[in-house]
Amino acid sequence: MQKYPAIEDHGLIGDLQTAALVTRDGTVDWFCVPRFDSPSVFGALLDFRRGGYFAIAPEGVRYVSKQLYLPDTPILITRFISADGVAEITDFMPVTGERATNRHRLVRMVRMIRGSMRFKVECRPRFNYGRDRHDLEIRHDGYVFRSPSLELTLNPVGRVRRIVRERETAADEGDVVGFVTLHEGETGGAVLDSGTAQPPRVIPIDEIDEMFEETRDYWRHWLDRSRYTGRWREMVERSAITLKLMTYAPTGAMIAAPTAALPEEIGGTRNWDYRYTWVRDTSFSVRALLGLGFTEEVSRYMNWLDERIREAGDSAAPLKIMYRVDGSSDLEEEVLEHFEGYRGSGPVRIGNGAADQLQLDIHGEALDAMHLADEQGIRASNQVWRSTVRMVDWLCDNWDQPDAGIWESRSHPRDYTYGRLMSWVALDRAVRLAHRHGRPGDINHWLRHRDDIYNQIMERGYHRGRRTFVQSYGDDVLDASLLIMPSVGFVTPTDPMWRSTLRAIDEDLVSDSLVHRYKPAAAPDGLPGDEGTFNMCTFWYVAALACSGRLEDARLVFEKMFTFSNHLRLYAEEIALTGEQIGNFPQAFSHLSLITTAVALNELLDAEGRR
Repeated sequence: MQKYPAIEDHGLIGDLQTAALVTRDGTVDWFCVPRFDSPSVFGALLDFRRGGYFAIAPEGVRYVSKQLYLPDTPILITRFISADGVAEITDFMPVTGERATNRHRLVRMVRMIRGSMRFKVECRPRFNYGRDRHDLEIRHDGYVFRSPSLELTLNPVGRVRRIVRERETAADEGDVVGFVTLHEGETGGAVLDSGTAQPPRVIPIDEIDEMFEETRDYWRHWLDRSRYTGRWREMVERSAITLKLMTYAPTGAMIAAPTAALPEEIGGTRNWDYRYTWVRDTSFSVRALLGLGFTEEVSRYMNWLDERIREAGDSAAPLKIMYRVDGSSDLEEEVLEHFEGYRGSGPVRIGNGAADQLQLDIHGEALDAMHLADEQGIRASNQVWRSTVRMVDWLCDNWDQPDAGIWESRSHPRDYTYGRLMSWVALDRAVRLAHRHGRPGDINHWLRHRDDIYNQIMERGYHRGRRTFVQSYGDDVLDASLLIMPSVGFVTPTDPMWRSTLRAIDEDLVSDSLVHRYKPAAAPDGLPGDEGTFNMCTFWYVAALACSGRLEDARLVFEKMFTFSNHLRLYAEEIALTGEQIGNFPQAFSHLSLITTAVALNELLDAEGRR
């Protein structure tokens, strides 16, 4: 096992309740069960000594490895190619369904395509982020790992049990370590099973094939619902599958990323837990999913969001910025002192201390999502509308105050222009929804505050010396979040104030087509260190270029961004100056903004008659 493979050297598999990362050399080094936000069982990604992993790889032979997804699915194939032979590991998780369950299966199927190879199999779980000890029970037909919080069974596939036992599988601190030799045409492997009271058993190949076919068919039937037929279809559909993989099926909530504490700077301290549902992120996904025709996913998320709006409206409080996938909000942040962090990047944080911040913009994202869904016939109930009215009335009383901003600054609150912009969006969309269906609300009151926000941004959010909209009132710092001003309808792309802002962003935040959120040195955010360019901001930049008439520039920047995806077309949160992917992986922000940008740019290119 490689100590710390590059962040981008992973593929993602999942069952719509949890997920795992698999390296290019066949190691599962991140897996939390039974949910995305559960403690890790395999966490070597954050500490290769203490985190635990599940590796299957050729032993005693030089090889190269390649990875690909089975087309139109998240079934991951890792190929080992050597002079002695060619083998494949097929990793997947059978879909669990829409009822929350503790039963999750990680299937690792090994096929010998040509020649013969000896494989080393290591299953070294470390429960509860490596904090709980466990016992190993060796059974005739497999293995049972028991910890105080979780039990796992390791079930051999096909001939593996007999061959491994001939080699005397070792039990070292509760780990399973063994060897198996496969010859051309043979299939073996293992299934790691959680939440079952059944003893381990040898699983027949026919049963594995059936699980494989059901998983394959589920994903292909799901993707067949996409109505997108434009340019860059493979990139768009891979992003759609990735977003689906990060959706918790029982509630429809989407996590920001399946990982925690991957650094925004190697060796730095900006290491956050993203295994939660941000109102902002998932609301942005509504536009992406609707653009592809996935109305069922949007409807399920809107039901989840409706519940959060009812909770906020009934208590006359703002929305929280993030929740767990089940809608609870206990996200207390703690540091795993015993984990060294990815490549020594500590501290390793779980939970998220930003959960209780005031971020005014989320009301705008939520109302915009409600507005877009409503246009597609996904309408809020009377009860939800009444809660929405109370939330909008709260915003009228509270929009004109400092907040933590979209980037969750941990320094003192400020008058962020983006927060005011999205408060304008919230009031504007509330007015539109009320007018569209004749629903009750103090529309004149909302209109007055909407117009007050507009006038305030034009007066205080625009720096006349630099001729640009700025990050916060009273400073001259640029912020890439303002790139969405035209797309939300606050300014027209031909407005001179907007054109000069785009030019300023070109000069100040764009580096070889990649876009920084802001410059931390110019806008201290309460945290040490630096960060890479932010993928979502680069996609927003493409959209801004396109709607401003710079279609050639937009297309070039967009296609340059494809060169920064990994070998499986996946994106982390950021790109380092070295070109490496950094931050949590894969990142919903990156993939949803790729989709919305592709849809918009494709339509503009079609309108221009471009190839």
